[in-house]
Amino acid sequence: MAHTGTHSQPVRACLLLVVVSVWVQQVDGVWPLPQQLDQSADRNSLSPQRFSFTYGRDSAAQTGCSVLDAAFKRYFSIIFPDFTKGSENGLQYMWSEPQPFVVSVSVKTRGCDGYPDEDSDESYNLSVSEGQAVLRSVTVWGALRGLESFSQLVYQDDYGSYFINKTEIVDFPRFAFRGLLLDTSRHYLPLHAILKTLDAMAYSKFNVFHWHIVDDPSFPYQSRTFPDLSNKGAFHPFTHVYTQSDVMRVIEHARMRGIRVIPEFDSPGHTQSWGKGQPNLLTPCYKGDVPSGSFGPVDPTVDTTYKFMESLLKEVKFVFPDSYVHLGGDEVSFACWQSNPNVRTFMEKMGFGKDFTKLESFYMESIMNMTAALNRTSIVWQDVFDYHERIPQDTVLEIWKGETYQAELSRMTKAGHRVLLSAPWYINHISYGQDWRNSYAVQPQNFSGTEEQKKLVIGGEVAMWGEYVDATNLNPRLWPRACAAAERLWSDEEKTLNADLAFPRLEKFRCELLRRGIQAEPLFVGHCKHEYDGL
Repeated sequence: MAHTGTHSQPVRACLLLVVVSVWVQQVDGVWPLPQQLDQSADRNSLSPQRFSFTYGRDSAAQTGCSVLDAAFKRYFSIIFPDFTKGSENGLQYMWSEPQPFVVSVSVKTRGCDGYPDEDSDESYNLSVSEGQAVLRSVTVWGALRGLESFSQLVYQDDYGSYFINKTEIVDFPRFAFRGLLLDTSRHYLPLHAILKTLDAMAYSKFNVFHWHIVDDPSFPYQSRTFPDLSNKGAFHPFTHVYTQSDVMRVIEHARMRGIRVIPEFDSPGHTQSWGKGQPNLLTPCYKGDVPSGSFGPVDPTVDTTYKFMESLLKEVKFVFPDSYVHLGGDEVSFACWQSNPNVRTFMEKMGFGKDFTKLESFYMESIMNMTAALNRTSIVWQDVFDYHERIPQDTVLEIWKGETYQAELSRMTKAGHRVLLSAPWYINHISYGQDWRNSYAVQPQNFSGTEEQKKLVIGGEVAMWGEYVDATNLNPRLWPRACAAAERLWSDEEKTLNADLAFPRLEKFRCELLRRGIQAEPLFVGHCKHEYDGL
């Protein structure tokens, strides 16, 4: 609401009190919490008309850096959502003309056209002083994280004026891999829902989108090599598929936010939808001596299976630029294999006896070797390790079984493998009350093992499985609950052990998500100033 005219001294005093109270709420107002953050009561007034982003003179990246040029535009709109040229809040300038404010960004290495990867440096230093902010980082990905923190430091008073306090931040992530899984098979998620999720991920400094793109119920990925997989395996061959251009759009949207896209093509189980468009891929199940008409996991006994998988994985390498690919390997039911006479004969020939875990091992080892030959790193679910398979040493293991994850962390890291923790962050399960506190209490390195073992925990990820989730409830179920894991994976554990201290910051951040159009559900009783903006 614009105000004009003169104001008496008592009103000025009242206004000053409002500003101070806003500042008090603003201290430490960044989510996830930076490694080091110092703020003072000194504050700058910001005017959208006199605010600018620029490149530092010593920056390797300059104008023409697609990632940062786009980020400057994006963050200007985030910081000043209501600003259009020619509109301005008059009250802000009652006492003086607005001063210019410049955010200078300096990056040591260029890398504007590449993709973030497992070795990307996301550290940054941010210094906010009178009339300027200086953001320094090694890479553009670190600069993106710093811009996000800067955007959260800006606040408005009750009259709509913008301020930022004098601030010093030194920041870097605790874990290199901070992921979020979406399942687009059990329910198809339209492209706009995925893109909005990527936006929200960037706000919480997640850096990996684990795209569980296909599964038993549907095969929405439109393959160039095997078009019948989606033609016959998707819920609908036109409306419920991801075309090659859709996939490229997701990858580019993610890249511009410093987010890697790792696809998962889970086999040999979870493949019922694959069989519809790829004859002879799945194992025929038997009832007695005759086929029952139903099918089980991928048939690991025939050469055509491996030729198909090799062709599919070559395409995956071509389409998805990340060096990681998730191969699944979980929850394989052996009943169909046991019923099939050809599989039993193959088992005898291979000397596997009646141990079907050896048959799954045989299959997974072949697939992991294919991936290695394509110069890709495999991620597999913990089942693959549990079955004592011969796993290439650089394979990343992901823990999803909840009860025993600390013991599993010990065993896997003792074997020298890098590990991702997902088990305690299956947030598709919801409960009444503040269940984000359970996620916040997780300590990923709290298991028995050496310091070297603990370094092998490279991070973790939030999982949002799709049995009961589609675009109607995805955002409220994800946010702000996923933010708890985001802080656990980014911030210093010692500084973030107390959920009660985190609550007001998370509550404020949830309001910020609403202001940015993310329909994040409430943490508890209360209200947000912009709570209808995202509706």
